[in-house]
Amino acid sequence: MASPPETKAEAEALVPQFQLERFLNQDQNGRRISLLGSIASKPALITLERAAFPTDPTLVSSLLESLTNTTNLGANDIYRWYMANRSAGSGASGSKLPDLKLNLIYPCTSQHVRKYSAQRVRMVTETPQIYRDHIRPYIVQQRTAGRLDWIFNILDGRTEQEDVIARVDWDEASPSQAGFLLLPDLNWDRKTVQGMHLLALVQRRDIWSIRDLRKKHVPWLRAMRDHFVEAATNVFPGEVDADEVKCYIHYQPTYYHFHVHVVHVMLEAGTTQSVGKAFGLGNVISQLETMVGDEETGMDSTDLLYFLGEENELWKKCFGRLKAGESVTLNEQ
Repeated sequence: MASPPETKAEAEALVPQFQLERFLNQDQNGRRISLLGSIASKPALITLERAAFPTDPTLVSSLLESLTNTTNLGANDIYRWYMANRSAGSGASGSKLPDLKLNLIYPCTSQHVRKYSAQRVRMVTETPQIYRDHIRPYIVQQRTAGRLDWIFNILDGRTEQEDVIARVDWDEASPSQAGFLLLPDLNWDRKTVQGMHLLALVQRRDIWSIRDLRKKHVPWLRAMRDHFVEAATNVFPGEVDADEVKCYIHYQPTYYHFHVHVVHVMLEAGTTQSVGKAFGLGNVISQLETMVGDEETGMDSTDLLYFLGEENELWKKCFGRLKAGESVTLNEQ
């Protein structure tokens, strides 16, 4: 005879009975764990995952008011990041289990607001002509608007020096062609091995984005990639092998000073690693090597396909207008 269906109360009563035996896995960038254990002497597997955040203003306000044990991890210019709890927890261990990682931008700009707002996304094709006529002048404008101050603060040794994981071929007197700093990305909690996300900031200032890379840079890029991987494996000695590290470049990047994302291959591939945003460093090197032309031939001579949110300036003032058959207003004062 079949057993009667389990009641809601009976199902809820099982969870407190779970006896942990061992940890199985951690994924979703550390936000989900799978555990093996037992309930009433029978094997059981439980997965813990952080629930979605509320969007109701009242509930969001309550969430913010409940934050405790807010600990600053670092700050640079208008950017700050923290770990925090939603409650003090119970006993001595409660305060050691941070529920949230916070990123604070203060004061933020309208560009930040647009970037973080919900919006439709569009795929665009940036031809060499569009780059030359519209995007390159826009990049020049962005670089002279003070938006790289926080990067130069790091490179010039004014901020975040305690966070530098590696400093390779660094020249204090003048920018080194081979020098770079390796720093933790602000979205990494700095503890989760498989969530490892590092930023390699090159010391040289003549390369702004993937568009500035040329065939003559291939030896430099190969050497830099080897340095990036070696430095990344030393963050967790004995826990990360060279073939567990991947390197990629963003286009369009958040800021126009050449930098490379160095991550663990098991890091959950969200939007920032998706097609239309991330370009594998190894693939870029290979593309440069196979290009026809002299040493000055480079990534500024090829089409690049990527996605943009409709609130992005590049869509609203350039690609969206081109689609509508209108004139580009991206660099109008």
